[in-house]
Amino acid sequence: MDLFSWGWTHYFEAMWNSKERGSEVPARVISQQKKFWAIAGGFGECWAEPSGKLRLEAEEGADWPAVGDWVVATVSEEADSGTIQEVLPRKSKFVRKTAGRVTQEQVLATNIDTALLVSALDGDFNPRRVERYLAQCWESGAKPVILLNKADVCANAAARAAEMERVAAGAAVYIASAKSGLGFEGLEKHLSRGQTLCLLGSSGVGKSTIVNRLMGRAIQETNEVRESDSRGRHTTSARELFALPGGALLIDTPGLRELQLWDSDEGVSRAFADIESLAAQCRFSNCRHEAEPGCTIRQAIASGALDEGRLDNWRKLLREQAFLRQKLDPEARQEQKEKWKKIHRAARQKYQQRDRDGGKR
Repeated sequence: MDLFSWGWTHYFEAMWNSKERGSEVPARVISQQKKFWAIAGGFGECWAEPSGKLRLEAEEGADWPAVGDWVVATVSEEADSGTIQEVLPRKSKFVRKTAGRVTQEQVLATNIDTALLVSALDGDFNPRRVERYLAQCWESGAKPVILLNKADVCANAAARAAEMERVAAGAAVYIASAKSGLGFEGLEKHLSRGQTLCLLGSSGVGKSTIVNRLMGRAIQETNEVRESDSRGRHTTSARELFALPGGALLIDTPGLRELQLWDSDEGVSRAFADIESLAAQCRFSNCRHEAEPGCTIRQAIASGALDEGRLDNWRKLLREQAFLRQKLDPEARQEQKEKWKKIHRAARQKYQQRDRDGGKR
């Protein structure tokens, strides 16, 4: 497979050409096992480890390689081993706050074009959880798509899809059954060559079965969920990038038992744009949306246009973000965001100019 088959674009080419390169080659991280990363590129595939310089820089806060990353690597003459020298700037990344009390970012997958947010249509159906995923996804830079799996065990799939569409914030919603193949034709528009998708969702929603369906063969182990609560065990233990038969790329991730948001103010605003629009119309600018006169949010709830649970979830996510800001250095975080905005803007300008000059991908 060539670089473009692994998702190489003008953006990464611009990042690559921003420095002088010697014998290094571009490679994409396709999996990680403990202290080693599997990388792929024009040379084929091999295992690699980070250079000493990258280890030192990572200790100072530099990006550590994650599945989906494009990296600067040196590869042996036999192309059977490599060393990762540097991580190229990311186009997008899906992250969460690490589980537990430690206030730290955990990168789950990077350089994603489309995030497939998987929710099951069995007893584990939960729009509030999807709202949380949507907020982090909008923040990531990837386009979210909601996939309602297990339609074969749900008698009211259409009604549940309508419920999910009310919280989708513009994301497409698909009804499907990975077991039977129902509804998968609707995903074809997202599976073009070189596009990278990422499967996200909690344990038991059927991600491994979806991978097998899209690959056209069984490559992931699957387990039945518990009948008592429709929850499942982790069958995927590591993140891995697969090349699908049609040319798209798919990153599978282990099921998440919890997703704590990380620095997602913009994502929350976009996921709950309807509530924030209503709040802007309240009579009082400091309205708490409880019993104040002229509160448009309370009016929307009373008319049935807005669900009380959605309002509660919005408040909960805002509290989480406020608490996180207290734990982090806001000035440093803002400087980091501005840095990446400048890098992305410069890359876009470079390959847009190349397109105007008649260059090819």
